[in-house]
Amino acid sequence: MTSSIETLPTPPVGDGAATMERPSPAGARGRRPHLLRWGAATVVWALMVAAVVLSIYSADSNLSKGGWGAALLILLLVSGVPVALCMLAVGLVGIHAIVGNTAVIRVLMDVPFGSMASWTLSVLPMFVLMGLILWSSGATERLYRGSQLYLGRLPGGLAVTTNLAGAGLAAASGSTVGITYALARIGVPEMLRAGYDKKYVLSSVLMSGMSGQLIPPSVLLVVYAGVAEVGIGQQLAAGIVPGLLLAASYATYLVIRATLQPRLAPKVEIPRVTMRERVRITGAMLPIPLLSIVVIGGMLLGVFTATEAGAFGAFGALIIGAVYLGRKKFVKAAGSALVGTASSVGQIMFLLFGTAVMSQFMALSGVPGWLVELVSDMNLSRVSLLLLLIAVYIVLGMFLDPIAMILLTVPVMVPILSVYEISPIWFGVFVVILCEVGMVTPPVGILSYVLHRIVQDDDVRLGNRISLGDVFKAALGIIPVALFVILLLIFFPDLVGFFNVDG
Repeated sequence: MTSSIETLPTPPVGDGAATMERPSPAGARGRRPHLLRWGAATVVWALMVAAVVLSIYSADSNLSKGGWGAALLILLLVSGVPVALCMLAVGLVGIHAIVGNTAVIRVLMDVPFGSMASWTLSVLPMFVLMGLILWSSGATERLYRGSQLYLGRLPGGLAVTTNLAGAGLAAASGSTVGITYALARIGVPEMLRAGYDKKYVLSSVLMSGMSGQLIPPSVLLVVYAGVAEVGIGQQLAAGIVPGLLLAASYATYLVIRATLQPRLAPKVEIPRVTMRERVRITGAMLPIPLLSIVVIGGMLLGVFTATEAGAFGAFGALIIGAVYLGRKKFVKAAGSALVGTASSVGQIMFLLFGTAVMSQFMALSGVPGWLVELVSDMNLSRVSLLLLLIAVYIVLGMFLDPIAMILLTVPVMVPILSVYEISPIWFGVFVVILCEVGMVTPPVGILSYVLHRIVQDDDVRLGNRISLGDVFKAALGIIPVALFVILLLIFFPDLVGFFNVDG
């Protein structure tokens, strides 16, 4: 990716400096209304924040303080303040309002370590490192090319290849954005060159990323397991069947659309290759599937724990990278991957710190218990509750990123799950699918913006004009497929528990 930092022009010196144009008074006056509007908006925002903070301190009951705290959190979030800072600030203000200075000091001393020093979360850096090494090794492109050889002759074959390659890559990386980035750069030019409809192309790339957070290793499932305090191995295993089901549903959707509307995906002639060439291509695509089988299979068979599986996967990725890249390129790629891992994990840990503080404030205020009573009094059935939550999570997904959605909602939802006898393991899969839907839902869906940014590269779009509106239209077209899979899981919950592991 090119840097977004541009070199600033050097100001002239000597005689040329005297000829520099100075901003005219008229131009300065033209900027003043704009600055005044921003200044007025900032003052209004500050007054609103101050009013809500005062309401927290002046509220008569702890429950009211919790309600005003939730209002302050929403106000800060819609203002664009980073999620971790929002939760940390609101949590500290709320705890101070309820208990006082001593409790705030104790929270700042104990919570940072307590929220991060979790055996469950120790697998996180290993899975992130594993994915980053595999991206830089070139194994991604080899898997895509090999899949194209076997799937390219289906209706919409290149799109199906992109989708299922995403599912395969998901088993080696927990990064939805990483999968989308890699397959967009490889697959979009291939499909556009073959005459595929651009929205159909965009749909297939978004699909390839959306199944990525269910098939282990999954960063979102790991984060959920840490917040919900469930076994990491059980949670990762629970995502296997739903992830494969989601990928298969997307592939079926692509084939049906290409069959009913052939203009969307003209038939592509896949060149025939000799048996020797086929063996060579197949061998080149095997490292990722083999590593995934060993990592997932070893975890399911009890050979090693989820944390050990992550360490083994990262070690295997390092070996693959060393073989593919050579010594000099590998050292550079490994260093970049380590920095990227530290950055990604650091961001997640800071979010967890903010969430832990916010959760303590909510617990002190009694909001979770009040919500449990409220939902119980509504006399909703299990299905009605889950349908309501689908709507809630889709709306949240329009404005929040997936990790923020999990950290904000799961601590509140866990007590409600026991009332309706909903397994927290099952609910983890349910939430992650909805988080994936949120990643493509306008107006904030981060995956849609990532894809739009990639396809602005001339080498990717091949002269086609692809707007953000095109990406959003493609995204809205595939959301019903994900909702169909969610409904299947609601009515057939045993699909989630097909694989059982300890821990």
